[in-house]
Amino acid sequence: HVWDLTVRDQPWTADLPTLRRAFTIDELLPQLTTAGIDGTVLVETINVAEETPELLQLAQSHQQVRGVVGWVELTDPAVTDVLAGLRQRPDGRWLVGIRHQVQSEPDLDWLLRPDVHRGLGAVGEAGLAYDLLVTREQLPAAIDAARALPQVRFILDHAGKPAIGDGELDPWRQHILKLAALPNVAVKLSGLLTETGPDWTLAQLQPYADHLLAAFGPNRVLFGSDWPVSTLRANYGDIVRVTGQLLAGLSPTEQAAVLGAAALDWYRLEDS
Repeated sequence: HVWDLTVRDQPWTADLPTLRRAFTIDELLPQLTTAGIDGTVLVETINVAEETPELLQLAQSHQQVRGVVGWVELTDPAVTDVLAGLRQRPDGRWLVGIRHQVQSEPDLDWLLRPDVHRGLGAVGEAGLAYDLLVTREQLPAAIDAARALPQVRFILDHAGKPAIGDGELDPWRQHILKLAALPNVAVKLSGLLTETGPDWTLAQLQPYADHLLAAFGPNRVLFGSDWPVSTLRANYGDIVRVTGQLLAGLSPTEQAAVLGAAALDWYRLEDS
């Protein structure tokens, strides 16, 4: 994620002083290079339509940005036209997905609303993936939505936010199995550290990573840094290092899938 508070406030950072500043593409790109990451996908941060064109412009201007997951109002009756307008921009080819801050919706069943289903269907018809940003309490609705819309590629963000700090595996573990049983769903190996405490250990994370990999398989698990939110626990390089340790039991081909090939496939990125 990138943002500039002089352009637009990010109200969710108000109580997070570490994140209460600008995080720009110019700060991100050198960290990618140092960590050996040759491409990234920028993801929306707030339910504001103006942010998506800004991210598309960044993708057009920086070769390391391979795609953008933007935002549209899914419940807009004209959502199909809005998506078409974004795709028809000169930089519209970089739009690879859509996300909404479902985690902030008070209705645990927001994803099951008919108008939301209509919008999700439009995302699929546009050839885009849909990123599921949900709390663990919203996972049952995410399962039902993905089951009802098999034509849409869903990507579960941040592993569904398991309660790692509490050492809680269930019912998250069962929800993950139900999602993994659906061939139109993938998951991001991301955001795990932010669900821990400040004294986290690799041993805390490993059972969650192992379950994701066993349930989905490496071809449906996408590495995500969740930078700069991840800086609450570790810097970009450390996130990459820890991810490598979590994947140590995989073959080189399987590691390559998680660290890039799965993203190329699920987001339909241009491999350059």
